[in-house]
Amino acid sequence: MKIIGYQEKYRDDMIFMVLEAKNALGRVPRLNDDLLDINNSYFECGDRFWLAIDDNDRVIGCIGYNKYSSDTAKLHRLYVKYNLKRRGIGSELLKTAEQYMKTAGYKYSIVHLGGKEYFESKQFYPKHGYAEYDSGYLRKEL
Repeated sequence: MKIIGYQEKYRDDMIFMVLEAKNALGRVPRLNDDLLDINNSYFECGDRFWLAIDDNDRVIGCIGYNKYSSDTAKLHRLYVKYNLKRRGIGSELLKTAEQYMKTAGYKYSIVHLGGKEYFESKQFYPKHGYAEYDSGYLRKEL
């Protein structure tokens, strides 16, 4: 597995992976608008988005962030292919994003957990040093 900056040639494969991940969680598979145009939603704003790619050049995970304030970045769209979870892919994606955010000068990383359907996120992020700082939000000092 390798982590790369988003490339447009992987767009459809990434979208398929996200829809599969949502379906495996029993959620209605729909896409957030930002995933339909990564370049405009992330890169043109000065933000970043990464993909995890397997040895067959297929997307097996993704993560991005947007600037939230002058010292804080907000994580978005951490997904891992449903049948490859608990193999460290999400942890590597998170580590990549956090290292980049720190290098870019951010002091904090935050994530919004959403509703009860995001039960995996509520277990994952605290294991990586995130703690609740506001209702539904977790934060970590980088």
